[in-house]
Amino acid sequence: MTFKGLEPWRKNLYIIWAAQFIAMMGMSLVVPFLPFYIRSLGVTDTAETARWSGLVFAGPFFPAFFLTPVWGYLGDRYGRKLMTVRAIFGLALSQILIGFAPNVEMLFVFRMIQGAISGFLASALALVSANTPREKSGYAIGLLQTATSSGNVIGPLVGGSLADAFGYRPIFFIVGGLCTITGIIVMKFIKETVRHLDYEPPQHSLLSNYSYALGSRPIRAALGIILLSQVAVFLAQPIFALFVDSLISDERYVATAAGAIFSVAGLFTVISAPWWGKRNDAKNYKKNLSLALFGAGIAYALQGAVISAYQLIFIRAILGFCIGGMLPVLYSYVNKNTSLERRGGVMGIAASMNILANLLGAPLGGLLGANLGFRTVFFVTGSVLASTVFIVKRYFIDLRLDSAPLAEAEHEQDETTAIEEAL
Repeated sequence: MTFKGLEPWRKNLYIIWAAQFIAMMGMSLVVPFLPFYIRSLGVTDTAETARWSGLVFAGPFFPAFFLTPVWGYLGDRYGRKLMTVRAIFGLALSQILIGFAPNVEMLFVFRMIQGAISGFLASALALVSANTPREKSGYAIGLLQTATSSGNVIGPLVGGSLADAFGYRPIFFIVGGLCTITGIIVMKFIKETVRHLDYEPPQHSLLSNYSYALGSRPIRAALGIILLSQVAVFLAQPIFALFVDSLISDERYVATAAGAIFSVAGLFTVISAPWWGKRNDAKNYKKNLSLALFGAGIAYALQGAVISAYQLIFIRAILGFCIGGMLPVLYSYVNKNTSLERRGGVMGIAASMNILANLLGAPLGGLLGANLGFRTVFFVTGSVLASTVFIVKRYFIDLRLDSAPLAEAEHEQDETTAIEEAL
């Protein structure tokens, strides 16, 4: 593998893209059939399956919410590459354990272990953010999102078909193998161009990183929008396969169908994420984010009104295009407002907001689906995302292209001046 003529940050970006693609393809192999795997472990009642699906989906995110900022902090001190390698091998181990789960309770426990010892996406994001020029961060984070989305396109397609053909457990062992390959790629080819040794070891504590992030009005607004928008998105995750199941009469190929329909959104996120990223490097963050949130809200609400699984395909395409302009935009914005020596820790906090959203949204979506029906979940999701637009309009502060990261929280007066100018 050679990258002659490429700048070091581009080399790292493309290698991490490949590694993240492999990891996400492996992880998304299980998405279409996780509720069906729960059924195979003895949970047969539809409402109970929906509840357990919400809990199992959210399982990794409880420990990850607390540990992701810790991993980011340690990455700032000891190297982001080290944290990325740790995360991917932790993910491999957890998938193997999940494949051996004897019942739904142990499945939940193993998913909790996954959240405690992995965290690859946040680690990879911190590594790329710290090694990419600030003026290129929108492009880099947008491109990195395409790795996640590409994996989310291919994984469900392949995973659903494999599950229908061979059963559920072998898929987890395949995922463990793919993640191991990813770890080897990162260990061998990544060169950390901005390392913890390139500057004085940061004296910032984990708590001071939280103080820095929450003390900055732009970062605080972005973190709040990440949390609210992703809670809405994760409401629908645990019940989507069950919703597709309710629309399809042939049970033999339900995992394949769920995987194919799920993949449509990922495909259009792949197409749209770099486009959104370039727009946000050159144009108005607030306007683009508002358009993406509103479009995603409409797409989710429309899913709740379909009468055929095939109608979901077009709607999921619109949804995927809009999703490409949400989370990457917010991560890029946080990155541009954070000083270099804190970037790993603060990006870890931003990732932890996404994790907290899953922790809250997935169980709530399972409960709503079990008690009020699957369609209600999509209507609620659409309403929350559309409402988030008003929060963006009111609190989100556009970033000037030539502005430096805003100062520490203690420089409140300087920060207030910059905000007033931006408004």
